[in-house]
Amino acid sequence: MRKSLKFILLFLFAVFIFWFFGRNLDWTEVSQSLRRANSFYLILATLLTCLGYFLRACRWQTLFTPITETSLKELFAATTIGFSAILIVGRAGELIRPMWLSMRDRRVRPSAALMTLGVERIFDLAALICFFAVNLLFFDAPAGRENEFGYIKLIGNLMLIGVFLGFTALYFYQSFSGKFIVWFEKISDRKIVPRKIRQVFISLLKQLAASLQVLHNWREIAMVVLWTILLWFSIAIPTWLVILAFDLPVKISFGGSLFIMFVAALGSVVPTPGGAAGAFHAATAGGLMFLNVEKNDAFAVSFAMHLVYFAPAVIFGIYYFLHGDMSIKRFRNLLSSEHAEEEILEEEKSGADRKQSEVGSQKPAENLFYKSQSSNPEDQTPNHKSQIENI
Repeated sequence: MRKSLKFILLFLFAVFIFWFFGRNLDWTEVSQSLRRANSFYLILATLLTCLGYFLRACRWQTLFTPITETSLKELFAATTIGFSAILIVGRAGELIRPMWLSMRDRRVRPSAALMTLGVERIFDLAALICFFAVNLLFFDAPAGRENEFGYIKLIGNLMLIGVFLGFTALYFYQSFSGKFIVWFEKISDRKIVPRKIRQVFISLLKQLAASLQVLHNWREIAMVVLWTILLWFSIAIPTWLVILAFDLPVKISFGGSLFIMFVAALGSVVPTPGGAAGAFHAATAGGLMFLNVEKNDAFAVSFAMHLVYFAPAVIFGIYYFLHGDMSIKRFRNLLSSEHAEEEILEEEKSGADRKQSEVGSQKPAENLFYKSQSSNPEDQTPNHKSQIENI
């Protein structure tokens, strides 16, 4: 019930944003601007967006490297399914990604997939801030916006410092995660702390430590950074192509498109249904207006950009959903759950308990056999991935 109410409130908030920013628009001019858009640029931008989904899957596979092997095909399917869900219900739809992947690829633990999404967001945020801050060094202030632009540069530099400090903190957390988790287990072992919540946090901390193993492997760091840079170029270039498609009176450079990409990303953080509908459009149009683009044209560009970002995912998402294993009922239940993250972890825990029960029910002779097999010194060589998977 609370989830439904939250969805309704967010939907009404999106409607309010559309009304507030659209009440003074000349919708005839907005419509004409959309019809004048160059379809070649829009199609090319859409194709590059599809490439971006593939690059996300490649990076996701690299993040799984310290944990388990994965299928690039299933990672791509889960990625597009996730973005389709985001378009339907907002950011809450991202929880579909780990659930879908764990159902399609049994080697992947749901909690591990959930945790790699968090690591993804860390790298995405860092890359976005770096693109934004470095671009400001070469980007000329729009005419009449010199004072405001000075404050924007200051904010960009502060965020860049924050990225450095954040990665330093994550590196030290991973290095001393064992001691930190033991400390957390001790301080949270209290009656006032619900047992279920404690188990969820401990599991997430362990999976985070496992996912951050990538920070101790320079080759894997280089691969994740490479995929992330390529990914954000696959977003920046379509952003510029969409702007070029409208042949605006105010010419916007590639540096200007990077500025718009950052502002649009901020708008997409708002968890309104429809892929941050309303907030995304208002933020994107606001960024364009800051660059002196006329209001009606700015909103026309924002509508086209939203479609380019999400329409390809819907097409792929529908295909994979129709050919996948997740039922509509399971899909709806997961999205309507108040504690979807906990459900993922609980399902995983239940599966592990069943597996342990099966092992314990083996005949004594069989257990003796496995015990004698494990006594072989060669079999006692630790396996890095197995240790991480069993955290």
